[in-house]
Formats: sequence, C-alpha cells, structure tokens
Amino acid sequence: MANSSASAGLTRKVALITGGGSGIGKAASLALAADGFDIVLAGRRKEPLEVAAAEIAALGRHALAVVTNVSDPHSTEKLFARIRTEFGRLDLLFNNAGTNTRAVPLEDLTPAEWQSVIDVNLTGAFLCIQEAFRLMKSQAPRGGRIINNGSISATTPRPNSAPYVASKHAITGLTKATALEGRRYDIACGQIDIGNAMTRMGAHVTQGTMQADGSLAVEPTLELTHVAAAVKYMASLPLSANVLFLTVMATKMPFVGRG
Repeated sequence: MANSSASAGLTRKVALITGGGSGIGKAASLALAADGFDIVLAGRRKEPLEVAAAEIAALGRHALAVVTNVSDPHSTEKLFARIRTEFGRLDLLFNNAGTNTRAVPLEDLTPAEWQSVIDVNLTGAFLCIQEAFRLMKSQAPRGGRIINNGSISATTPRPNSAPYVASKHAITGLTKATALEGRRYDIACGQIDIGNAMTRMGAHVTQGTMQADGSLAVEPTLELTHVAAAVKYMASLPLSANVLFLTVMATKMPFVGRG
C-alpha cells in the first residue's frame, strides 16, 4: 500500500530494495523504515514480500510490494513505473537481489548455470541502476543514492563459485562506473561487501564449507542486524558524502590472510 506523492510533500524519502522479502533485503528494509523511509519491496515471491510489507506498515511507514524479475527488462520497467505512479520519486536503490548455483568446479558448470547467475546478480543490478538514473535525474529535488550488494566475493573467491565471484567482481566495476557517471546528476553510488551474514543463502557455512586448501571448516556468521545497520548508515549520509566501499563481516571468518 502507498499514498500518492502529491500528498506526501518533498520530505518523503523512498527506498527500493530488491530481494526485499527475506534475508538481508528484509532486514535492511525494516531498518530503513524505522529511519523514516517509505519502502518499495521487489522480489520474485509474492508472499514474503507481502509479509515484509505488513511489518513495515506496522512501523508506520508506507510499503509497496511488487513481484519482479530484475533480470527481465520489461519486469524492471514495470517496477519503476509503479514507483513513479505511487511515490513520484526514488531516493535510495539497494541492489540486493542475488542468486547462486551449485558449488562445482568451473569446468563442470553448464552455460545455463553461468548465465542464470550473471543475469540476476549483474544484469539485474544494471537494469535497476539504469531505471533509477532516469527517475533520479528527472525528479525534484534531483538525485539519490544507489547501494550495491557486492559481497566479499567481489574481492576474494571461494572454491567452486566462479559465476558468483565473476558477477560480484563485475559489480565492483559497475559501482565505480555508476559513481562516476552519477556525479553530474547528484547521484551517489557505493557498495557494501558482506561476509557470512546469517541468511538462507549463507547458512551452509555453519555446516562446513570448502576452504582454499580443499579442507572443510565451519565458519562464524554475522547477525543481520549489523548488516542492516551498515546499510542504514550508508543511506543516512547527505548526497554530498558517499561511502564508496564498506566491508562488514564476521570478525573470525577466514577472509583476511592466506588461503
């Protein structure tokens, strides 16, 4: 549910979170709602989006749940059309939607498995950035902020994760290009690299996951509240300031050092 932008005034802050129905997306959505943002939740599954929207409404903010496939240009265009109609502006895009495929050596991956990850993690982020630029450039006041979920895989790979690692390394380049091209339009862009957040996608590390030397090890995890707080901080800055890259991770996870 949402009110029209005409009645909201210029003080309204609107955030779009992709992959907003669960995990990092939902946690960030609730933190941003508590900080005064109205929230647009995008994702593939209707029921989790509606549950998250109800929780946001309970915080006294407006929420709009839109079933979206971010890798599909038509679906992404429809999402942003809804945002224009319902809110009239967008102040924050959190490109959080992501997927992975089976953990196998890269030579055993199928082209379809590779493409499925690139389509969501990279192309999906690009399509949302493209639409966000079009809206943020034309709205008044002009500008906004984009935060990309990069993952620490944007810096250092895990074994048997070539498509995910490639997509996240590419997100780093996309973040830099977006930050550069956004300057003239008052659009700031930064990236949050998250290590071992306790989500459904990341829960496997608590069961033992492959290390660089081929051994298996249980790794510590990071509570979602800390990830949400980091996103909230990045979003709280004025457009004259930007966190270009921020890493938040479980302190004792095997990331810093030799693998």
